[in-house]
Amino acid sequence: MNVLVMAGTSDARKIITDLSMAGGISVLATATTPHGVELAKSSGAKQVLEGFFDDEKLANIIKENDIELLIDATHPFASTATKNAIKASDVEGVDYIRFERPSTLIPDSQLIHQVNSFEEAAVVVREILNINDSFKEENPLTGNVSPKGKISSKGKVLHLAGVNTLHHLTKVISPDLIVARVLPMVYSVRKSLELGIPHVNILAMEGTFSRRFNGILMEEFQIKVVLTKESGPSGGTMSKIQAALDLEVPVVIVMRPEIDELNGKMVFGEVELLIGEVFSRCQTQSESG
Repeated sequence: MNVLVMAGTSDARKIITDLSMAGGISVLATATTPHGVELAKSSGAKQVLEGFFDDEKLANIIKENDIELLIDATHPFASTATKNAIKASDVEGVDYIRFERPSTLIPDSQLIHQVNSFEEAAVVVREILNINDSFKEENPLTGNVSPKGKISSKGKVLHLAGVNTLHHLTKVISPDLIVARVLPMVYSVRKSLELGIPHVNILAMEGTFSRRFNGILMEEFQIKVVLTKESGPSGGTMSKIQAALDLEVPVVIVMRPEIDELNGKMVFGEVELLIGEVFSRCQTQSESG
């Protein structure tokens, strides 16, 4: 059975590993970055394609590689990728399975602000920091003018939502007030610098971190508000929230987008169950063939 796995998460790597170790299954994967390609290859994918693929490109990949099953294991916030995957699989008449990380149970606290977009999150962060637009400054790298901003008390925002969402914050808050934790990749560091984030405020590190470690970072950088997204337990969401609550630091959480196209599709929240479904299909195919 030829399977296409759209990767982008640690869960996707486990799916690729489990499928690649089984006989009779050939795994082709997609990833959006060189780092993602390396991870998918090391997980056992026979071939990995790099890039952002729209529905037409995905349909061509399915057709050219005789794909019989598409597994969408992209990030919960990669809604466009999921919509493209569903459309491409429907057009080519192949089965689609979605792996969806379980959601995080958000604690009931007045310090937690749940929002539905990064634009809304930036506005809330700005309000919490009590930004005053008394003067503005120009980013020498980009030429963009952003609020310099003064705050009523010394403190910064800790951005834990991925480098590709950072621009929503730099549009309304001075980059000097932003501490960004990003992946240790040239792309992520360069993009942060281009947005005006001071190099001392760029934390290039990979992984999910403990409650204690997150708390230490917040104390060291005098963080007054945390911006993150609801990435599920495997994304380390709770350790970020708990660390902030321990220090009585407000948290702005961007909730997952709802994807109507998933209605009626097969969705799994556990890797083991998804793997079992694929193995069952592979066995049925072998017996009928």
